[in-house]
Amino acid sequence: MNPMLSRWLRTLAYLTPVVAGVSAVSIVGLLAVRQVVPVESLRASSDSVGNYLQTVGGIYAVLLAFVVYVVWGQFNDARGYVDREAAALVDLHRIASGLPADERDEIQRGLAQYVDAVLADEWHAMAKRDEVVIARVGERLDAVWTAIHNCEPQNDCQHTIWGEVLSRYNDLFDLRTSRLTSARTRIPIAMRILLYIGAVITIGSMYLLAFDKLWLHAVTTGALAGAIGHILFLIVELDSAYDRDWKVPTAPFERARAKFNRTVAASPAT
Repeated sequence: MNPMLSRWLRTLAYLTPVVAGVSAVSIVGLLAVRQVVPVESLRASSDSVGNYLQTVGGIYAVLLAFVVYVVWGQFNDARGYVDREAAALVDLHRIASGLPADERDEIQRGLAQYVDAVLADEWHAMAKRDEVVIARVGERLDAVWTAIHNCEPQNDCQHTIWGEVLSRYNDLFDLRTSRLTSARTRIPIAMRILLYIGAVITIGSMYLLAFDKLWLHAVTTGALAGAIGHILFLIVELDSAYDRDWKVPTAPFERARAKFNRTVAASPAT
């Protein structure tokens, strides 16, 4: 199956129950309210309720738009950190080829082990906020630093290369820090509470409108609830950049590992 089509189907499989469930619950709530409060009692205050709902809906729409903008920006930043870190790894691995053979092999081997650990362990650890595993993977990168620090260039050319390797390592370390920071960043709990309470208030306010036809009232209420449920689902997905179905892909690190293998194969024999 086409990967894009497969991802669409997976997303629909997650999204459809959420939207349908929120819509169904809102309609059930509406039917319960209409059993207790007849439409005639709502008609007298219909204009006031309409103005109130317009105000509340406008405020909540601005809040949703702001949060979606923030989490989408954070998700794109996380994806950018991954791409740049993978590129920094490839550059460091390639430039290290100009160092003395023993140090070169140790540095390149350490980088390969670091990439393997990120793919095998750290991605899952970032999703679960497992700082123990993250620290253990970071030790692989510390071992690369030790190898660079212990390197003894043999000539001016290797001194220049060593200086460039040191600079690229510092860039790599900064990018790793940025990636881990993006994994720890989440919407504050107070903001989540506001989003969910705002959804309940906005959808519940629809119950106060006076519709002569119950089916029309149910359709509009269910549609609004489904739209809000869809947006909240999107926010939760984007807020978890390294987890869930829309997580940042590991493809850049996998390509980096493949390039490592090609660089090692092309390196002169020791």
